[in-house]
Amino acid sequence: MTSIAALVSTFFREYLPLERGCSAQTCETYAHAFRLLLAFAAHRLGMAPSRLSLEHIDAAMVLEFLAHIETLRGNGAATRNARLAAIKTFMRFVEFRQPSALEQVRQIHAIPAKRHDQKLVSHVTETEVRAILDGPDVTTRMGIRDRAMLHLCFAAGLRVSELVGLPLASLSLNPSPSILVTGKGRRQRCLPLWKETARDLRAWLSVRGAVPAPELFVNAAGTAMTRAGFVYVLKKYACRVTTKCTSLAGRSISPHQLRHGCAVMMLQATHDIRKVALWLGHADVRTTEVYLSVDPTEKLEAMEAVLPPGLKRGRFKAQDALIASLTSPGLREGRRR
Repeated sequence: MTSIAALVSTFFREYLPLERGCSAQTCETYAHAFRLLLAFAAHRLGMAPSRLSLEHIDAAMVLEFLAHIETLRGNGAATRNARLAAIKTFMRFVEFRQPSALEQVRQIHAIPAKRHDQKLVSHVTETEVRAILDGPDVTTRMGIRDRAMLHLCFAAGLRVSELVGLPLASLSLNPSPSILVTGKGRRQRCLPLWKETARDLRAWLSVRGAVPAPELFVNAAGTAMTRAGFVYVLKKYACRVTTKCTSLAGRSISPHQLRHGCAVMMLQATHDIRKVALWLGHADVRTTEVYLSVDPTEKLEAMEAVLPPGLKRGRFKAQDALIASLTSPGLREGRRR
């Protein structure tokens, strides 16, 4: 029996961050999947998680775990597939270090992802963004910060991890305002900023103060803004402006909806999916194609570019005696009486 503790430790301390170059957010997502998996396996086998062996995590155990998170935890197919992807990544790591487990690894790799409905991405409209940006009280330090933070997240189409982790040194306001963003896969992209966005950022820098945190946005304590902190700020203002923008009422607005809103706006302006992919930092343009389904103008242009088929108008002629009797002149005369 091979202890799984040492393998998991090496996987998260060396393989993911050093060999694969995964971000801290990716490592945390994978770690959460393994916390769930190991806790489930330990409960099922009646032993402590630290006593689990690699042989315990076989294909049957993985299938039971996937069924568990769908039925008892209420996870959808997309979350189930993400947990499975984390397990398969670990097994790819294992197969080079434990050749004896090749058959076990092969069986887990054979577990298919579950197909599910591809819903349209939920995004915020330009009107909704304008209402949210007008929510903060810009006469206060926190209001100035919140306005700049929300504005930059939307205008640059940033992931929340990119926003809260953006260093102050990555912001350049002269001669042309821009930011240098390090996204997924350690890929960097330089994004120019609107004049309005740069103005809000200048206002924030004037009141940010000399705080030790290297990040651009900090909380009231002077430490880096967290993901949860930004989510709280966004939801607070989305709820506050529902009287002015009724379309926000009853909705749960997430940071990624700001990113989606930026993508849809850029697609409508440029009609070029490649430019949108470059702006968002997508490695594969196929990831960006999801926005083609959201933007109705793309379908309207396609419809207007094609002429409708010319159809000859005609009248129905009955071929059956019973049907013909129901459309006879005598029947129509009786109906008029």
